[in-house]
Amino acid sequence: MQAKAQAAGDDTPRGMEAVLDVKAALADFVSEVSAFQGEVKALVKQQDERVTMLDRKMTGYGRPPLSAAAEVGVPHRKAFNAYLRTGDDDALRGLALEGKALNSAVAADGGYLVDPQTADAIRSMLVSTSSIRAIAQVVQVEAASFDVLIDRSEVGSGWATEAAAQAETGTPVLERISIRLHELSAMPKASQRLLDDSAFDVEGWLAGKIATRFLRAESAAFVSGDGVDKPKGFLTPPKVAQASWAWGSLGYVPSGAASDFAPNNPADCIINLVYALGAEYRANATFVMNSKTAGAVRKMKDADGRFLWSDGLAAGEPARLMGYAVLICEDMPDIAAGAHAIAFGDFRAGYTIAERPDLRILRDPFSAKPHVLFYASKRVGGEVTDFAAIKLLRFAVS
Repeated sequence: MQAKAQAAGDDTPRGMEAVLDVKAALADFVSEVSAFQGEVKALVKQQDERVTMLDRKMTGYGRPPLSAAAEVGVPHRKAFNAYLRTGDDDALRGLALEGKALNSAVAADGGYLVDPQTADAIRSMLVSTSSIRAIAQVVQVEAASFDVLIDRSEVGSGWATEAAAQAETGTPVLERISIRLHELSAMPKASQRLLDDSAFDVEGWLAGKIATRFLRAESAAFVSGDGVDKPKGFLTPPKVAQASWAWGSLGYVPSGAASDFAPNNPADCIINLVYALGAEYRANATFVMNSKTAGAVRKMKDADGRFLWSDGLAAGEPARLMGYAVLICEDMPDIAAGAHAIAFGDFRAGYTIAERPDLRILRDPFSAKPHVLFYASKRVGGEVTDFAAIKLLRFAVS
């Protein structure tokens, strides 16, 4: 009995020690879990604070409302804008452009290339306005001239027989027409105080001014330019009666009166003008005249009392003269004795405009103080490339 009691007395302290060890281990585990939970909560709180800070930065205004839309373009546009406003060209000097319209930043003769967006805006204004550019062939070149090869002869042909020898046929003759490029310039000005105003859209203003001046100069040159430091207009070549027309001159038909349309049948000369043009050109032909001439032609009627100039049948379609489009070009001459006031032809085949794609700007803050001058220049040329594709109406008896 005593031995059993002693054995029982030995087991009791060992059991208690095991229980205490388990409790201590559980307490350490709970403490570690609590510490880890605290660290996780601290990290989550830091992340929440960072997300809140980023949200505030993204939704808040970092600049005044007037300049919120400024300087969001490509690096060249930022640098070019800084050059226009302050004359600072440091950013432009080390900038190389890659694109179809621009290939270098600094011109060898001074000045800088306009950024592509502004250059495209100027080009679109020139194309959309009433100028021969809208209907002529326009090509972009990188050289000082553009050569057009004209094949104005036919390849000979003949009927072959089974036994006879084949005879040699005629060989076509190619003619080269070289279109020289001339420099066209404009020089708008603005005050330095206006340029310092961040709300002033200097690029939009400059594009509008340059496009307006270029349009006026180009339109006049493409019609009647003499080719001396300017394009050669399509009215510049010699004019001969259609009956004696030859390559190198433009054929004309008479109106039937010295300084007006024929009094008896005024519409006959318009019909004669249309059919003086070859059938291969009439499909894409266009009438060209100024507003005064258009007002006179608009009143013409045929023998049945119907207007020659009919309104479009579909919505948005312009009125047509004998089924052909009319371009109102104010640089065409008025109706007068000996004037060639109406042209008709396929100008895409008959007249070619060659130009360099780059547009340069030179800032001059000294010559017109307190204003700043902006010297803009581009190179363009034009010439008749197919003398058979354009016919004229001359106001004369014959």
